[in-house]
Amino acid sequence: MWSSETPFVDETLRKNGHDLVLLPDGVSEENLMKELEDCDILLMCYTLITKNVIDSAKRLKAIIKYGVGIDAIDIPAANARGIVVVNIPEYAEETVAEGAFAMLIALAKKLPTLQKQMNSKAWVCPSSEWLGHDIAGKTLGIIGCGKIGSSMARMAGLGFKARVIGYDPSKSEEELAKRGIQKYDDLSEMLKECDFISVHAVLNNETKHLIGSKEFSVMKETAIIINSARGALIDELALLNALEKKQIAGAGLDVYSREPLNKMNHPLKSFTKWTM
Repeated sequence: MWSSETPFVDETLRKNGHDLVLLPDGVSEENLMKELEDCDILLMCYTLITKNVIDSAKRLKAIIKYGVGIDAIDIPAANARGIVVVNIPEYAEETVAEGAFAMLIALAKKLPTLQKQMNSKAWVCPSSEWLGHDIAGKTLGIIGCGKIGSSMARMAGLGFKARVIGYDPSKSEEELAKRGIQKYDDLSEMLKECDFISVHAVLNNETKHLIGSKEFSVMKETAIIINSARGALIDELALLNALEKKQIAGAGLDVYSREPLNKMNHPLKSFTKWTM
C-alpha cells in the first residue's frame, strides 16, 4: 500500500504480482486504518503513521519510508508489534540540496519581489530597494551536516566561493573539515556570523524548535534562513515575529510543522506576506 504515487515503483510492484492500493495525500487516520486491515507492507512518504494505525494493521510486516526522516512513524508502536521500519538514507540528497540552494539564491537576489514588480510594471530601476546580495564572500551556516547539508556546503563553498560553517553535535571537527565546513560547537555563536542559514537537521525531541526566539535574536538583520528539512525544527511563531520585527531579512520554507499550509487556521497563514 502506498500513501503517495510513484509511477515507476508502482508499475514494478504490479509487474511482480503485488496488489497495490494507492491512497490520496492527506488520507484520514480512519480511512488509513480501514485500508490497512489486510495490508502486508506500507510504503509511505509524508502520511502520519500513528500507534492507532499500526495497532489496527494486524497483517502488517513492514513500513518503508520513501525518504530519510522517520519522525512521522510511531517507532515504539512498530517495535512493539515486531514491524520492521526502514528508510532510504540517500533519498534525493542532491535534489533537496539543490532546492534549498534555489531558495537561497532567490531570496539573496530578491527574485520573488523583482518578479512581482516586473509582472506589474514590466521594469525595475536599479535602486537600492531592489538590489540583492552576492553569495560569494558571505558566510553560510549549516545546521545538520549530513548528506544533504554536506551537498549544500559543496554548492556554496566550491560553487559560489562562500565561507561555510556548521553546527552538528554528531559530527567531529575533522569530519566537517573534509566536507569544507568549519565546525561550531555553540549554535548561537555560529548564528551570529551567518549571512545565510540552511537547516538540514533531523527532527526529534531534542531538535524540535531548535531555532526559536533566542536564536533569531542573535541573527543579523540581513540574515536569510532556509528550511528544507522538517518544519518543527523552527518555532514558526517565533519566525513570524522575527520577520515582522525585521530581526532577519527573509525565510524560505519547503516544510511546515503542519502540512499542508492553508490560509485559514495554520500558524503560518500569513507567511507568504513575508517570504517566498
